[in-house]
Order: sequence, then structure tokens, then C-alpha cells
Amino acid sequence: MTGIEVLIDNRDGNIYEIPVTSLSWKTEKTGKASELNVNLLNSKPLENKIVSGAIVRVIDGKHKIFYGYSFKTGFGKSNEFKVTAYDQLRYLMYNDTFVMKSMQAEEGIAQICNQATLKLSTTTKTGYKAPAMIEEDKKALDVIMKYIDSAIVATNQSFVFMDNFGALGLHNIKDLVIPPTDFYIGEESLLYDFDYSVSIDDSYNRIKLVLDDKKASKRRVFIAEDSNNIAKWGQLQYYEKVDENMTRAQVESLLDALLAVHNKEKKKLTLKCLGDWRVRAGKMVFIFIEKLGLKQLFLVDTCTHDWSAKVHTMDLELKVIS
Repeated sequence: MTGIEVLIDNRDGNIYEIPVTSLSWKTEKTGKASELNVNLLNSKPLENKIVSGAIVRVIDGKHKIFYGYSFKTGFGKSNEFKVTAYDQLRYLMYNDTFVMKSMQAEEGIAQICNQATLKLSTTTKTGYKAPAMIEEDKKALDVIMKYIDSAIVATNQSFVFMDNFGALGLHNIKDLVIPPTDFYIGEESLLYDFDYSVSIDDSYNRIKLVLDDKKASKRRVFIAEDSNNIAKWGQLQYYEKVDENMTRAQVESLLDALLAVHNKEKKKLTLKCLGDWRVRAGKMVFIFIEKLGLKQLFLVDTCTHDWSAKVHTMDLELKVIS
């Protein structure tokens, strides 16, 4: 694993390749920019500067790993020079007021990207028309995630917003499957440790939605529940106040969708493996662990790659998408 390259562009017309001793690259499926922490050999850091906002690219042979921007640099007594860089999602971490008309979720996401002078390169159709909304003093990325979360609940599909080597995209996870014929993780392939859990910590078997009807000066309450699961788990209630402009049919549809999404056990799998650059948060990977009886696709929720000249490993947190 000696072909890795870290290329620095200070936007001065030159691209510098600096020897790398180690790096860590973390991606998360929702709500955060991917983060690169890299240690470089730079014996003259005051002369060979890496400026704030410099473009940082990481490539390993045919694998285009990371494209982002330097946000922090530093060095100590040794010759190692440290750089922290983030992808484009970092530029969506600003707060503002967002006044959005009713539109398709993907159109709302594209509009927010445009406001941040970012281009949405790849867009999948969600099939979900979001209501008009006003989000006061909210992070741009949080508003994007609200669109995505609402689309997931309404359509029972899953979507991921990510920066793929400089290309921002909204994807359906079915389009992000690493083909099992090409790659899988299991006891005979890359895996060296795992932890598996089944939990109802984040599950709900009773959904309560309230709508304040100002015209009628009354509060309307909508409830859906699963009595069988309440008997097994005890009552676990989800509560939300919905927009007053929603119709009864829209609220009841949301009620059913929320119960379908949350009224189930959540399965989580954490793996420690030898590294493969094809794996990142938001992608689907095939897992075959005979000891657990697992032979299925999992969604990568978080992924951290650690690389040095001697070894490349990755820590994964996975979720079942059913």
C-alpha cells in the first residue's frame, strides 16, 4: 500500500505532492462533512506552507479517496506536519433563515446548495413534495437533512447526501450498493473483530401527532399504535407537533409512515476490518458472518479509515435497512 498520494494545491498555480506518514479519513451518513487528518513529512513548514483553504486531494492508485479543503495545520518538534481538511459539506455548516416554498425535496436541497454557491452534481428524484417551511437560525445542512428525513419517512426509501471526491450528490442508497460479486466483508474477507446488537432504545410503538387549528381554536390529536409491541416492550411514544396547514389525510399518512419506520427493533453491527477504499458512509456493503447468521446487505452509517505505510484498517458502524 505504497501508492498513496497527498496532493496540495495552495491555489498559486502549483500542485505539491508531500510524503505522507499516516492519515485518518472519517465519513458519516448524515449531517457532517467528511474529515481528513493527515500527517505529512515537511521539514521546512515555514517555507513549504499549506495555506488555509488549500485544496487537498488523496489518491491511491485507481481510488480517488478525498477531495477537500484545509481548515487547520500545525507542527511540533518532529518533521511531521499535520493537516485537517473537510469536504464541501463543511460549507453548509452556516446558520441562516431559510424561507422555502412547497417543492420536491431534491429541488429544496439544490436551492440551499445554490445559496451556498455549491453545485449539486447528481440528483435522484425522491418522489416527495415537501410543504412550505420557514427555518429560523438553522444550519443549512440541518435543513437539507430535514428534507431527506421527511422523504425517507414519506416514501419508505433511503437517501444519502454526500460529497464524492468533489461532486455533491443526492443518492438513493439502492444506487450505492457495492456489488457482492466484487466485494464482501466476512470472517474469510477482511474482518478481524465485530460487535452486534439489537436495541429498542430508538424505537417507538406509539406515535402521537398534534395539530393546532388556530381557525377553530382547538388542538387536534392523532394517534397510531401497535398494541402487540406495547405488550412486549412497554409503551414507547414518539411525539411531534405538525404544521397547522397539513390536511387530515396528510397527518394520518405521516402517522402511518412514522409508525412503520420506528416500530421495529434496530440492529447495529460494528466491524473492525482491513481497509478497502471503496467503503465509505452511505454505501451498502454485503456482510457474511456465519456465526451471527448474517448474509445480507448493510448500510454503512459511519466509516473511519486509518492508513500508514504498514497497515490500512477501517472501523465501520452498520445498520440494517429493511
